[in-house]
Order: sequence, then C-alpha cells, then structure tokens
Amino acid sequence: MSSSSASSSAAAHHQQHYRRQTGGSGLVPLAALIKEEARTERQSIAGGESRISARDDDAAGVGSSGVGGEAAEAAVESRLERPLLRYGCAAQCKKGEDFFLLRTDCLRPAISVSSSASPHPIFAVFAILDGHNGNAAAIYTRDNLLNHVLSAMPRGLSREEWLHMLPRALVAGFVKTDKEFQSKGQTSGTTATFVIIDGWTITVASVGDSRCILDAQGGAVSLLTVDHRLEENVEERERVTASGGEVGRLSVVGGAEIGPLRCWPGGLCLSRSIGDIDVGEFIVPVPYVKQVKLSNAGGRLIIASDGIWDALSSEAAAKSCRGLPAELAAKQVVKEALRTRGLKDDTTCIVVDIIPPGQTIRPLSPPKKTSKLKSFIFRKKAKDPSQKLTKQHSAVGIVEEIFEEGSAMLSERLGPDLDGRRTSSLFTCAICQLDLEPSEGISVHAGSIFSSTSRPWEGPFLCSDCREKKDAMEGKRPSGVKVL
Repeated sequence: MSSSSASSSAAAHHQQHYRRQTGGSGLVPLAALIKEEARTERQSIAGGESRISARDDDAAGVGSSGVGGEAAEAAVESRLERPLLRYGCAAQCKKGEDFFLLRTDCLRPAISVSSSASPHPIFAVFAILDGHNGNAAAIYTRDNLLNHVLSAMPRGLSREEWLHMLPRALVAGFVKTDKEFQSKGQTSGTTATFVIIDGWTITVASVGDSRCILDAQGGAVSLLTVDHRLEENVEERERVTASGGEVGRLSVVGGAEIGPLRCWPGGLCLSRSIGDIDVGEFIVPVPYVKQVKLSNAGGRLIIASDGIWDALSSEAAAKSCRGLPAELAAKQVVKEALRTRGLKDDTTCIVVDIIPPGQTIRPLSPPKKTSKLKSFIFRKKAKDPSQKLTKQHSAVGIVEEIFEEGSAMLSERLGPDLDGRRTSSLFTCAICQLDLEPSEGISVHAGSIFSSTSRPWEGPFLCSDCREKKDAMEGKRPSGVKVL
C-alpha cells in the first residue's frame, strides 16, 4: 500500500470513529485530523520509502468530488532541498465543462551533460480548464497542452536555462494547442490556467478568467494571473477593438443593453481563450505568464475556475482555508463559494502546498498585519528572464518575481534567443515544430510594426500557417485569408 493510500485509510478510519462519538453528525475535529495525518506520514517516512504519488483525473462528475495526493521528490533531488508538494482538488458540477490536470511525475528532457543536477529531474503540473460552448476544447487542451509545451523546449539545456526558456515554450504550446483544436472545426472554447512547479520556482501561464493566487508565508496574497475579461480589462478591450473586433453589451428589444461587455461576432466576454473559432482571431490564445521563486518557507497555491472567483475574492478564498491540509482546503474553498453564491456555474478548486523539506504539513500562516509586510513578502525583480535563478533565499517569506509578460504580440513573446545562442532551429517552426525547407521559414519579426529594433532575418521562424495565424491575431489580416 502506498503512503498516500495508507494516509487516506487512516483518515477514513478516524472520521468514522469521530462520527460515532459525535452522533453521526459527520463533524470531525480538525486538530484530530491533522494529528492523525502527521502520525501516518511519520510512519510512512520511517518505512524508508520515497516515491511520487500522482493522479491525472478527468472532470468532476455530477455532484461534489475531491481528490488529494502528495509528491516527494526522488532521492537524488532531495539533496537539493527540493520542497514536498501536497495537493487537493474539489469540484461541484453544474454544466460539466470544468476539467483539471494533476501531475507530479513529469520528467524534463535530458539536460546538458555538464550540469551537476540529475539527468531527468521531476516537475509538477496543475491546471484548470473551464470550457464554454461545450467541453471539447477543455478536454483537448487538458490532453495536449503539456506535450506541446515540452515539444517547444530546446534540448540540452541546464535547469536554469530550461526555466529561462519555459515562458516562451508556454506561449508556443498555447498557440499550437489553439491552432490544432481550431483545425477540427469545433466551436467550443476554454480558459486555461497552467501551473508548472519545479523546485521552488513556480511558472504560471493563463488565458481567460480562471485564476491562480499565491498565499505566501506571512499572510500576503498575490495574484499570479490576469483576468482576461472585457468588462474589467481596459487594455484588452483596446487591443480587441484595434484588431478589428467590436466590444459591447447584449442588446434586447427596445434598445436596452444588458450583461457584461462582450466581443462581437460571437458574444464572448473573454478576450483570450483556446478555441472559439467562431468569434474571430482577435480572441487570442497568447497567455499571460508569470514566474516567481519562493523562499524555503514555502507557500500555498489556489487555482480555481470562475465559479470560485465570482463568489470569493482572492483574500477571502485564502483566508477560508488557512490551517487546513491541502485536500480539506480545496473542499473548504468550494464549500465557501457555494455558501456565498450558490451553484450557478461549474466550481473547481485545486490547492497545492509547497512545503519545506522535513515538514509534513504546511504551517499556519500568521494574519497579515500591515501593508509594509505585503511589500516585503512580494519583492519585484526585473522582467528580463535572463537573470540567473541561483540566488539563495534565507529570509522567511520572500517571493522573488523572475519574469512577467502579458503582451499578445508573438513577435514580443517568442524571442530573443537565449544569451545570443540559437535555441530554435532555423528550419523548424517555433510554434508547431514543423520541419521547414530552407526557403520556407518566415521570421516572427517580419513586417512587425510593434518593434523598431527587430530585423526580419532574425529568428525564431514560423511556417506559413503559423505566420498567417499571427497576422490574423494582430489584426493585420482578416482571419482565414491565405498568404499567397
């Protein structure tokens, strides 16, 4: 029996024990659950077993559901003081369009021989996909996005270089997933909030309005995503209209306008998504990407669909589950959202605790006291991702921002190459990874009006189909018009 199974069995046994003591009310003292969970974990560790426990689940079924798990890095990685991950997921279904991905066993491609790290280090992926107009786009994204991101990563990189290239690979992976799904001719669309955890480094890419927040030690709550709702995001409204879309509310009989701002044609209230072939290419799949590095004090991530965020603020969601283990915390956030607003949409929440080595449960975060503390907790670093990721963090609670970019322009998101070294082949499309003839590659910078310094003979390069998609997204040509 695995350690996670033993923990679950012990927890179930003690829940039944306390239900009998409380007359079947089902209310279990939290202190008792935590105490038993810690005891079971100590027994598991004493057995000398260190393994990955992972679940890759489909969407929640009708009614409520929850899953949980834990991931201890392999022995060779433990020497690097990598954190322990504990996670939980809970959902309440109304439309059947929320899907999620939970993976703690992902292997990076073989890194450079000169690196002192292990040859196949492990990273974790957690994602929320909130579909609309059907669930086809959410399912396709769940099943294919990770592979597309990894296929866009160069081989032979050190860990630091791999983390450096990850934001660009995420952009390419999102666009390729969108392009391939649209080729199927289905009109479904989906949000995507995609979180990669590699050691203490967290990289989040997102389109739409599913959100990821960080509850760091000290009680400060920080957003790791940007909501791409036309109603609230002025910059996105301006981008959509500049690209040829129309933004307005739904008109009813008598000329009255109701509901949130939407993009026409199509009536979508989001400015970025995957899929949605029927609403025009100015609804783009280019993600906002943020990369941060935690201190060795750890922290908690809450990743959830808009069924949570329409009911709870980021601070309220974090506060509602502090002190609970990850699995119970996810259920508590969903419960609090339903108590506040009722079940009006699919409601899905993933909680991931990033725990310092040697601890089995995440310690309680003290309440936030002053605004000065928040500025101390989240210290901004330069946007340039070329900064090395080797800085040591000894101060408790410091979160270092490594990278942040939200531009929708691929010419800004797919370059430049790493430290002047070519990391994408001259004869491979930077998005779809299609092999190109020497005369076929088109620079992502060719014809760009957004940069005065880029030169059209510089990479990365695109195939004609991906260049066509890029031009359509940027409003340079109507969607569907072929390049001759």
